[in-house]
Amino acid sequence: MDEKTFTARIRRDTDWPYLLYLPSDYDADGQPAPLILFLHGAGERGEDGDIVRTQGLPAYIESGHDLPFIVVAPVCPPDQRWEYYRDDLIQLLDHITAEHNVDATRVYLTGLSMGGFGTWDLARLYPQRFAAIAPICGGLSWEIDLHAAARVLKHMPTWAFHGERDDVVLPEQTTRIIDAIREQGGQPELTLYPDARHDSWTATYRDSHLYEWFLAHSLTR
Repeated sequence: MDEKTFTARIRRDTDWPYLLYLPSDYDADGQPAPLILFLHGAGERGEDGDIVRTQGLPAYIESGHDLPFIVVAPVCPPDQRWEYYRDDLIQLLDHITAEHNVDATRVYLTGLSMGGFGTWDLARLYPQRFAAIAPICGGLSWEIDLHAAARVLKHMPTWAFHGERDDVVLPEQTTRIIDAIREQGGQPELTLYPDARHDSWTATYRDSHLYEWFLAHSLTR
């Protein structure tokens, strides 16, 4: 495996096909590695995992950047949404944790667009699994009780991102959640890019401060 790319072939050792990245200093018998679960957007759905490499965090890694995280990027089936597969994603996370030397206190969750929705959704249902989350240009389904979600997420270290000129997923989708969490006493961080449209993820994943921020958070066991 090229130490700065995902494995050459998509893995199918679970019910979920996924891409896996191991950092260059990964040691199966040494220091456990932190992990990022990445959820892609609607445009990357399908059976071919290679398309997942073209956007977001996988694209950043594929361009030659080495990160100090194991990165898991599952592939959502065609015409589906992450919210339909909540338990499956947790089972995949359990599988990766069992098969690799993962620091279970430093597992992080991020995603873009449809994956941003999935990030908010999974975090509100499984807050005990994630040390911090970074949803990008996402939101919560209108059917979900926003204030109940905010009561859970107020304890979650959160850094959300959105383009102010986004006309695909309106920035209000993010700001309404941030406002609700703050009303509950939480202190989420929010970055709004004044000139960005829907692609607010390229700038986000290129910023080393995001990864430093992730590593500053861990679960208490």
